[in-house]
Amino acid sequence: MKGLVPLLKKISRKRILVVGDVMLDHYIWGDATRISPEAPVPVVDIARDSWSGGGAANVALNIASLGAQCTVAGFFGEDEAGAKLTEILAAHGISTLRTPGEAPTIVKTRVLVQRQQLCRLDREAAPPAYELTPARAEALLAAEIKRCDAVILSDYAKGLLTEELVKRLTKLARAAGKFIALDPKPKRKIAFQHLDLITPNKREALQLAGMEPVPHAPFPAREVCARLHEIYATKFLVITLGEEGMLLSANGKILKTIPTAAREVYDVSGAGDTSLAGLVLALVAGADLEEAAHFANAAAGVVVGKIGTATVTPDELTRYVNHG
Repeated sequence: MKGLVPLLKKISRKRILVVGDVMLDHYIWGDATRISPEAPVPVVDIARDSWSGGGAANVALNIASLGAQCTVAGFFGEDEAGAKLTEILAAHGISTLRTPGEAPTIVKTRVLVQRQQLCRLDREAAPPAYELTPARAEALLAAEIKRCDAVILSDYAKGLLTEELVKRLTKLARAAGKFIALDPKPKRKIAFQHLDLITPNKREALQLAGMEPVPHAPFPAREVCARLHEIYATKFLVITLGEEGMLLSANGKILKTIPTAAREVYDVSGAGDTSLAGLVLALVAGADLEEAAHFANAAAGVVVGKIGTATVTPDELTRYVNHG
């Protein structure tokens, strides 16, 4: 990838605001060599625990890891998990804006045995009633939007991003001349329009377009891209295709599909967060869509070679690209 070092230098001067569903990722690492006498399940001997940011917090961690400044706005519960998540973000230089509401911090616990995930345990309440009215959102986020270069809306369908909030944030970003991107979750049926970038996966793109998947049929890329532009009027559309790479579209027209950059895949957890962070950073740093996609693709290629929710540094990315 040409121009990587100058691009990384430009990225280091950018500031991004991430708004969305933050969560704490907890990993239990151990081994299992026997079956429980109480039930036909493995007994896990725990060796260690580790924690990282998940959801919108992982997007923020990837932005910081790639050298940019970042603020993340989301719901942090008044509990041990909320304090732990805030501490992790602060350790990476990420400032936090806590949105009002009453609910526990979302925690995803993964049990890994010999580097393989045995199970996942989720701690979360029913979607909480967040108290982030449009007026409160403006008071909380307007100043930060003016300070940043881009706004990323990271929706994990946990209830923070409502239709009204997305409209208000889009209006604020547009008024301030800022780039705005959304990683959507179609099952929430949030209406949005006139964003700079959306990054659905293949299944989400079909849902957004109101189309049903047809078994064994090729992905109807041209029709999906045209429909999404007609409905949402988004400037850039990047559809992540998993092992098939990324489909790039601008103003409803297909530009091209770029292949995946992954060489070894150990864990795809959080790879979409890395792609989103890389795309937005590269675009606001002056790259065109194809250059930004190659940058994001390479960053995700590094991350999927790691176990657990992970990030990528400029040094790791440079080594990865130069040894391609």
